[in-house]
This record gives sequence, C-alpha cells and structure tokens, in this order.
Amino acid sequence: MVPTSKRPRQPVVAVTGAASGLGRELLVKLVSSADFRRVVAIDEERGDVGEATWRVIDVRDPLLANRISDIDVLVHLAGDYAVDSDPGERRAYNLRAAQTVLTACAAARVRRVVLVTSAMVYGAAPDNEVPLPEDAPVAAEPDTGVVGDFLEIESLVRRSLRSHPGLEVTVLRPAAVVGPGVDTVITRHFESPRLLTVKGCSPHWQFCHIDDLVAALELAARGVVTGVVAVGSDGWLEQDQVEELSGIRSLELPAGLTFGTAQRLHRLGVTPAPATDLHYVVYPWVVDCAALREAGWKPSWTNEAAFTQLLELRENRTTVVGRRLPVKEATLTAAGATVAVIGTAAIVRQVRRKRRQ
Repeated sequence: MVPTSKRPRQPVVAVTGAASGLGRELLVKLVSSADFRRVVAIDEERGDVGEATWRVIDVRDPLLANRISDIDVLVHLAGDYAVDSDPGERRAYNLRAAQTVLTACAAARVRRVVLVTSAMVYGAAPDNEVPLPEDAPVAAEPDTGVVGDFLEIESLVRRSLRSHPGLEVTVLRPAAVVGPGVDTVITRHFESPRLLTVKGCSPHWQFCHIDDLVAALELAARGVVTGVVAVGSDGWLEQDQVEELSGIRSLELPAGLTFGTAQRLHRLGVTPAPATDLHYVVYPWVVDCAALREAGWKPSWTNEAAFTQLLELRENRTTVVGRRLPVKEATLTAAGATVAVIGTAAIVRQVRRKRRQ
C-alpha cells in the first residue's frame, strides 16, 4: 500500500491591534478563512470577534514572547497613527511596539511577521516616476510626522532581518488608505475649502481602500507574497479628475512660499503635521503593485470609487492647515478661505501682487 502524503499543517495566525480598526477588519476575515488552524487576537482589551482566541496584553510588554510561543504567523497592526497625537509619544509607542514584536517573534520562533507601513516611504517628489516600482529607493525625508515613524519601523525590520536570519518579514506599503474610520493627512486634505497645488507640478492620486489592504494582508499572512509589497488601486487619478469628482477647486502657489509658510505654521503649533507632509498632497507617489498582481490579486476598489467614498465620509467637516475646526469657526473660515492648507500664503501672494501694480 502506497502511503498518502500528509497535508501540511495549517498555521496558527495572530493579529495585534485586533480589537479595532484595521486589526479588527483583518480578524473578521481570518476567522472565516480555511487557511488557518486557529486565529489569535492580541490587544490591550478584548474585542467583539468571538471566533478568535483572545490574549489581552500590551504589545510593548517584554512578556509578549511567552504569549505567542504557539504562533506560526503574526500580523502586527497595533500602532498609533492619529494625525493629532503628540509626535513624541506616538513615535515612542510605535517604535517600542514594533521592536518588541520583532524581538518576541524571533525568540518564540514565529515563522513569519507581517507589518504595514506606507508607500509614503518612497517619498513624494515632482520628478518621481509614475508609477514607482516596488524596489524603488526609500527617499522620504525623516521628520516628526507619521512618515518618520514608518521610516524608523522599516529600519527596525532591516536590523531584525540581519540579527534573526531565520525570521521572514513582509512589509506592506499601501497607497493613501481610505475607508470608514480612516483619518490621515491625505483624507483631511479633501475636507479643505480649496485644494492646494504647487506651481509647475500636478498631483497624481492613488488610493488603497481598506478592503483591498485587508485582502493583501491575508495573502501576506499565507506567505503568497513576501518581502516589500505595494498595495493600491490600479492606475491613478489626475488633478482635474479629482476636482471634478469633489467639486473642490484648486489654488496654485509657488513651492517655496507653500512649504516655507507651512513650516512656520508648524513651528507655531498651528498645523499638527510637519511641512514635509504637504509633499504627499502636491507631488506624485503612485506605486506599481507588481508582487500582488503576479500573485493573482486584484483590487476590488477603483481609485474613483475609493475617492468617492472618501468624499462621502467627510461628514461636512472643514479642515484648515490640517486641523479640524469647530462648526461655527469652520463655517466662517470656509466662506472666506482662499486655501485650506496655507491661508497666510494667499495673503502674502496678494500683498506681492499689489506691490507690483
């Protein structure tokens, strides 16, 4: 009698940050998948997905290694990326969480770790190739914003791979993420009375709906894609398409005036994000999702559909210089604002024009 080959043992997968947000969305998908033997949810509080095995622990706790000794694959989604968070506290949390997770996974002999950063790490620049290949150099400017956090986390990943060669780490770099509950510098840009553009350069807009990011995370957890993986809708929207869909007109300003004024406003504490974050709403950073495409993955959301939902989720908010305003103040500002991101720049431009007359 010829012995039959045994089916490989299905892996046990864990998700950090599983009680809310992207972590919960992935958890819901994984518990219904036949590709995993068991799904473990890790968070500081127990969530509402009863089909998962919950382990309540802070991912920064050094004892994490003891709680994941039976895990084969871990998807790390616990993080603080809120626009209004204190930059120092946010970075301390994100780096400590990523470092602890990577160290604990190596110690517990977890086979595969999946993390999410952003395609922002490629940097946004007027001369960027459209689209950028996945192996394009990481060229973003280190700063105090969320992009700086992503750069530091990816640096931790590279060091971890050198220190623990047996650990497989996959990093997903999504385009501008949109969907329910998503609040970023990019989504707030479209809560503005006017869309800032920089003279001589037209933005190219690519989005990544949270549904497509969850689907890509599942493939990464299964090991279908590995290494650095870009995620986003196919192609991109031109600035005139974005203006037509949104009904928001643009205002064009010189680059030097734009970024100089933004930096001054940030130093004064008016803007929550550094001036370098403006690069991502005026310069292109479109990515080619080659690895996922070759794996047979197809985004379920087009850029146009994702952007339309982003607009629907604005809930009549008004954002000026990256900060959401109270309703009364927002109404007054929206009525008279010439630009949302840099109001003072428009004033300077008007003064200069009068001087030339």
